[in-house]
Amino acid sequence: MIDPWLTAIIAYVVAAVGSFIPTLLAILRGVTPHDGGASFDKSPHFSDEAKTRLSQHFSRIAGTLGFWKKQAEIFRRLHYYTLLWTVPATVIIPFLVQAIEPGNASKWMVTLVSAHTAILLGFYKALKVDSNFRTWREGESNFYDFYRRMLDRPHMFGESEEQQLAAYFDAVENLRSFIRNREIDNTPSVEEAQKQLQKDPLTRTEKIV
Repeated sequence: MIDPWLTAIIAYVVAAVGSFIPTLLAILRGVTPHDGGASFDKSPHFSDEAKTRLSQHFSRIAGTLGFWKKQAEIFRRLHYYTLLWTVPATVIIPFLVQAIEPGNASKWMVTLVSAHTAILLGFYKALKVDSNFRTWREGESNFYDFYRRMLDRPHMFGESEEQQLAAYFDAVENLRSFIRNREIDNTPSVEEAQKQLQKDPLTRTEKIV
């Protein structure tokens, strides 16, 4: 007779790996920014020279926008993957512990769930998933706020066309500098990851089982 606990372990592993695939795809694939509609080349607010300068500026930052979007998507999926598995695990682990019996795989089930949860929580904190998600998402969102404002209401950047372009370029440059600094602050280290894993009591499953 097949041990139902062994069946549960296999099902848990398959579900955990399968639900991680969307995150893995975000890591491996690039992300194309959404088409924002009519751009500077069709704007009625600027001269031909200004349109050229604005279009060239956008072409130079397009790669950065793609990187920001990809990073935001990676950390968004990591965030929800971690929530998906850790929140239920913290509830069911005490009940699993009570169901442990000698001679079957129940102990391994508790160990698997505990270890998986601990690893996720450790890396979630060490990788600063929530902070990184906010950083990349805010960078992308703030840029497009500037971009749409320049397209629709360029007078908010200044009275003359030259003032508008200079203010817009400065705003984007300052935003890139701000996101770069946030990126450096959110960069994890091996030491931080080790500390988080050592600090989390769920990694020490012998205490539970």
